[in-house]
Amino acid sequence: MQGRRIETLEGVRRRLFPWCLSWLLLCAAGHAAWAQQPSPLAQTLLARHASIQAHLEASPLGRPLMVDSEELPGGLRGEVFAVVDQPFAQAAKVLAKPGNWCDMLLLHINNRRCRLIKGEGGSPPAVELSVVRRYDQPVESAFILRMNMNMDDSAPDYVVVDLRSEGGPMGTSGHHVRLEATPLPDGGKTFLHFSYSYQHNTLARMATQAYLATFGHNKVGFTVEGQGPQGPEYIRGLRGLVERNSVRYFLTVDAYLDALRAPPAQQQERRLDNWYAACEQYPRQLHEVDQATYLAIKRADRSRAGPAAP
Repeated sequence: MQGRRIETLEGVRRRLFPWCLSWLLLCAAGHAAWAQQPSPLAQTLLARHASIQAHLEASPLGRPLMVDSEELPGGLRGEVFAVVDQPFAQAAKVLAKPGNWCDMLLLHINNRRCRLIKGEGGSPPAVELSVVRRYDQPVESAFILRMNMNMDDSAPDYVVVDLRSEGGPMGTSGHHVRLEATPLPDGGKTFLHFSYSYQHNTLARMATQAYLATFGHNKVGFTVEGQGPQGPEYIRGLRGLVERNSVRYFLTVDAYLDALRAPPAQQQERRLDNWYAACEQYPRQLHEVDQATYLAIKRADRSRAGPAAP
């Protein structure tokens, strides 16, 4: 009887083992599928990528890059969408570190000084930018733009950096820089969405339009509005202005990320070279100075950079 009972239990085990194994495999597969499901904000950003993927792949800008702009009620917004050849984990680690942002923003030719202001009592950190209207103006003539920083990298597949300033110079206000990123399915590339917007009062708008009608009448943006005898006809005016500045700021982030490929001791100079070279790919829109002048200005700016404010 005992031998028959043992055989019966072994038989039960043999019959149940395949079912148990299948159940465990299904649970494991379900858990893996759940773990790989993008977070809600990543899903939104990936959906945006899917909607413009064909445009990115056929971009006339020489890389997966798309520029857009919009006139808002009382303001302007420029947007840049891009695929960068950088693993998300590395990009997110860099972008979510407040101390890196002054190094990025100082690459812009009009930003002459930057300091990180650490938050106290749970308040967010801030960056304080000294910005000149033209690159050849002395740093003493710069206006100060202080932008509070908020970052969220709590999701494993999404990071967002948000910089805001309520005030602004020369009749502007509500300056807002936002960068969000998520990994693309191939695992080795990252999709970035960068936006820059601000508000302007009537006097500021009129002054800008006067500049664009005189000294800036040859300046254009990136949006193609048609074809002319000499090739593409690019957008001008206020939207052209915000597109140029949005791309310049996006390229500060892109240049910083790309310089990570260099040895640490070479990264500062590589960032400068990267930003200038990237701007020169679009000379009609972004050319301002020769490389030697840009490097001299930026090296001087870097020598003024001090420790973070208390």
